Parts: sequence; C-alpha cells; structure tokens
Amino acid sequence: MQVNDQYDVEIEKFSNLGTGITKIDGQIVFVSNACPKDKVRIKITKINKNFINADIVSITEPSQYRTNPICPLQKVCGSCQLGFIDYDYQLKLKHEIVKDTMQKIGGLNIDIEYPIASPKTKNYRQKIQYPVSQTKNSKRILAGYYRSNSHEIVNIKYCPIHPEICDEIIDFIREKALEYKISGYNEYNHTGDIRHIVIRGSEYKNELLIVLVVNSKQVGHNLKHFSESIYNKFEQVCGVCINFNSKQTNVIIGDKTECIAGRDFVEEKILDKVFKIGADTFFQINPKSAENIFKYVKDEVNKFENPTVLDAYAGIAAFGIIVSDVSKSVVSVESNKNSIEKAKEVLDENNIKNVELFAQDTTKYLKSIKKKFDIVILDPPRKGCTRESLDEALTHTKKEIIYVSCNPATLARDLKYLVSKGCKVESIQPFDMFCHTYHVENVAIIKVN
Repeated sequence: MQVNDQYDVEIEKFSNLGTGITKIDGQIVFVSNACPKDKVRIKITKINKNFINADIVSITEPSQYRTNPICPLQKVCGSCQLGFIDYDYQLKLKHEIVKDTMQKIGGLNIDIEYPIASPKTKNYRQKIQYPVSQTKNSKRILAGYYRSNSHEIVNIKYCPIHPEICDEIIDFIREKALEYKISGYNEYNHTGDIRHIVIRGSEYKNELLIVLVVNSKQVGHNLKHFSESIYNKFEQVCGVCINFNSKQTNVIIGDKTECIAGRDFVEEKILDKVFKIGADTFFQINPKSAENIFKYVKDEVNKFENPTVLDAYAGIAAFGIIVSDVSKSVVSVESNKNSIEKAKEVLDENNIKNVELFAQDTTKYLKSIKKKFDIVILDPPRKGCTRESLDEALTHTKKEIIYVSCNPATLARDLKYLVSKGCKVESIQPFDMFCHTYHVENVAIIKVN
C-alpha cells in the first residue's frame, strides 16, 4: 500500500474525531467526510505507523444517513464535520462516541443515556471566533474558520450555525478595514493589526458584542474610529471592544480589553437568571442547549435537602447562581477575575445572598480550606482536571460530584481515576451543544463513598 493508491470500501463506523473508519488488509483507515454505510472509492493520503488517512474520490453508493451539506463550504471548512449527516443520526453517532470513549479510555461499562438534542440546529452559535489574515498581492482581508488540519483560513461569507447578522458584520469589517488602514494579521512574521474577530451574541436580547483582537498594546486613532464605525453601523451591536494580544501565541484573547463604544458585555438569560458575558468570560455557545444542561444539574442538586455546593471552574458562576435557589449555600471559584466581577453584578442585581465568590485557582482554593461540601460541581476546560484537583475535590466532597465536560476523552480519563479512588459513576447524560460537529457535552453524576 502506498500514498495515492485507491480502493473501493464500505465505511464501517465513526471515529471520535468525526471521520469514517474502514479497514484495508486489517489496517485501520480514517476517511474524511465519510458516513457509516457509505460505499466509496478512497485515495490514501498518509500512512502512519498504526493507521492510515484517506480522502473520498467518489461515492459509489451513499449511506441512507447522508444528506445535503449544511452549507457549500462544509467539506473545506473545519467547523461542521458532520454537516452532511442527518441530524437524528448525528445524535446516534455521538451516543456511540461517548459509549466507546468511556469503555476504551475509562474502562466504564455503564449505560450511557441517549443525547438530548439541541432545541436549535441552525443559527444556534452565540460565540464566533474568526482568525483574520490578508492576501499578499490584493491585500484582501480574510476572515473565517481554518481549513481542516491547517492554518489556512477559509474566507467565510455565510455560516448557517451562527446568527445571520454576524455574516453582515464580518463582511463590513473585511470591506472597511482597509479604508481605515487596518491590516490583517500574518502569523508567520507576526505583523499586521487584526488577529481575530470575536463576536459574543445574546439569544435573550438579540444583541452582539464585537471584540477585535489586535496585535498591539494600545488603541491608535484609526482603530478607534474603525471600531466606532462598526458600532454606529449595526443596531444590534451593543458594544465594540479592543483586546490586546501582541504575544506570539495560539491563545486568542489577551489579558487586557478596552471598550471603545457602547458597553463591554451582552446579557443572556438561562432559566430565570440573567447573566453578563464579557469579551473574555466563558459561557456556553448554545444558550438553548445550555439551558437543558443547567436544568439537569439544578434538578440533580434539588434531590438533596438544603445542600452546600462548591461550583468549581465557575466562569461567571452560572452553575452556582442557577442552583442557589435549591441550595443552602454555594461557593463559586474561578481564576479569571473579570468573570468573577461579572458574577458579582449578577448576584447584586438578583439579590442573591447565599453565593460566595472567589477569584482563585480551584486547586489552590481547596488546599486552603478544611470545609466539606455536600455536592461539588466540576466544569473544567477541555483538558479536564488534574489528578491533584480531583484529589482535592474528593477530600472536600461529602456526597456527590457533578462533572460537566465538553471532552469525552478527558472525562473518561478523570472518571477512571475517580473510580480507582472508590467512587461510583451513577450516570452519564450527553447533550448536543455543538450541532453538526463531533463534539458533545456530558454531565456525569458520581457518588462519593
């Protein structure tokens, strides 16, 4: 077998990274943009030690689950990996991904609940992060998602998963930037002005916060007037901010943000609480699906009588604030000080008295106290928890850990460790937060002995 060799195969199953899987002479082959039950001709693109990569040359017989792509750029854009698969079948595939991951990585042979579907499958994404660059000769500004497995920007004019107005705003930024002598970023020589366009949307208020991430440490005259022009052009834009990131890094948002026009947050309503979301604060991208998760967690906390709760990796303390109604007391811990400031405002405006906020690293906070909580809610980033943080969580938990995760692999790893420490995984409920992608959110309920 060699690169560029072609084979006729049937796609057997789906990988946890959104590719089809088949076998040739007993060797595993990952096929991009393939659906289980597709009969296809493939071309080998890369031969690795333990697996092979391939692309589809032609579809001999399409799977019954294959449908029209969600948008014309689905194959080249790296965002909607499942955008050519029937939505109901996407849920089935995600169920299988979670089940397989828990078994293979976590060693867990428990029943996985079927994923709870997203209430919206289009225009659902309320956070957009587009990298920005500029063509060498024509000096056109490019903004969009990266092509799969590359840093080549696909210049996206239309995206069906975010609000339609975002396409107009991004197009305005592309077209008008040069009039204000604002350039796109070149990541290879670290030159240019705009590195990313970040938009935070609100389903509740139908408003948008625009954040221009710039390769600078201050706002120049042109950049200020350009930002004001965006604010004045669009009624739905409630604010335009400049975030400074002059470091040579893959991190999108820098440490400092300055509001140029309007205000520096949007408001989003989850259940009966209204939250303030700023440029660098974490919040779920799909508010309608997030509401399902928050209700699920709140219902779980409500099974206990007047519990004490720790809300770890709290962000803007959304979980802590949501469950405060059914808790005796809540402690929310988050290392991002700006997020804690936004949470303080929500507590004050809602007259919530039983939530304490700490702007601190979760592990360091837990090491500094002796108090135990009835319930600990863990909502870490994609990399999951460290063993040290899991040990501290166990030390400070009386009854139950609720683990909210956006990465089945790190969740499975962490659950395996918790089980080795005597815990019991009661249930895992997937939620479809990221429609048309292979990503899936999960909430695990863990009993502590």
